[in-house]
Amino acid sequence: MEQKKIDRINELARRVKAGDTLTPGELAERDALRQEYIDSVKASLTGHLENTYFVDPDGTKHKLKKRK
Repeated sequence: MEQKKIDRINELARRVKAGDTLTPGELAERDALRQEYIDSVKASLTGHLENTYFVDPDGTKHKLKKRK
């Protein structure tokens, strides 16, 4: 996710914390940006887990299996 989008999420969050109300368009933008951020974090985590191996004491490697 681009840093500009993360900055925009933070800007909207600061405005809400300061007591400002967001317009319906800004609420929709915030929700879309949040979902995009969550999706990018999930994709990053999935990529890390797909390259994770367990190493037994004897040195054999086992790939991490996906859960159902």
